Parts: sequence; structure tokens; C-alpha cells
Amino acid sequence: MPGERSGELNHSRSRGARALVLLHDQHLRQCVDVWKQAKAANLHLPETKSEDYRSLDALLHHLLHSARIYIFRICHNLSLPAPQIGPVPDMEVLAGQADRYLEHLLERWRLPLADVTDAQIEPDPELYFAGMPYWVDAMLEHAVMHPIRHEFQLRELMERQG
Repeated sequence: MPGERSGELNHSRSRGARALVLLHDQHLRQCVDVWKQAKAANLHLPETKSEDYRSLDALLHHLLHSARIYIFRICHNLSLPAPQIGPVPDMEVLAGQADRYLEHLLERWRLPLADVTDAQIEPDPELYFAGMPYWVDAMLEHAVMHPIRHEFQLRELMERQG
């Protein structure tokens, strides 16, 4: 349901999926908050060939775009309809639209997995060691860890740049 916060989503059939959706929500919000701190501090990102790190705005676009793509891929792998999530705003306007887009994105993240069961998100035991396929629970865990990693990087850079 729109507007639900951590500790809710009690209608979810899979407690594991519920936990990962709520953790994704929490950590993406925290990462965007740290991104705002970095932007206010005029943080300079290190030189890199990565397009996602060419600017703070590019990094924010990467974070939000990745979150959108994760849920699309998860739904695809579960043969669920694609969630109705609009594209990330262009980088030129993203900073001013980030909060509104984040709410839209996270609201839509809460919907598609409500009726998914634990059996649907867990790997087939026969595939577990057969090349380690990218099963749904691992995709959800990766979606949670992605903003955590970038938040860690931003905090570390802000500490170094004082």
C-alpha cells in the first residue's frame, strides 16, 4: 500500500521478500540522504572511467536507475507484469525531482512482490552450485546492498575531504 513504512507490508506472503523490500526502501532512502549531504558539501568524486561517477548527479541517476532495473528484472524472472515505474528524470533536472521520483519508485517497489511465495524467490536446490545462477532472492539482496555500498563510498569520501 502506498505510504506504508518499515515494519509494515504485513500483507506479503513471503517474509523474506517483505524484509528485503523494506530493507531496500530504508537503504535507498539513507543513500539519497547521504547523496544530498555530499551535494551540499560540494563533494568531489575521484577520477574514474565510470560514467556513473562522472558527477554526483550521474551517481544519483545510477542509484535510482539501478533500483528501477532491479525490480523490472525480478518481475521478469518471476513472470510478473512489469511494474509501472516511470523512467528516472534526466540528470539536468534530477536533483530537483529526486524526492518525488524516489517516492514514486519505492511505492511501486512495494507492489509486485506482495503475493510472491518463499518458494518462488528461493533457488532450485539443483541449481545452487551449477554456476550460481542469479536467482530472485540474490537479486533482491543485491538491490539492498547496492545503495549501502554507494552510501559507504560517499561517507568515506566526505570524511576524507573534510
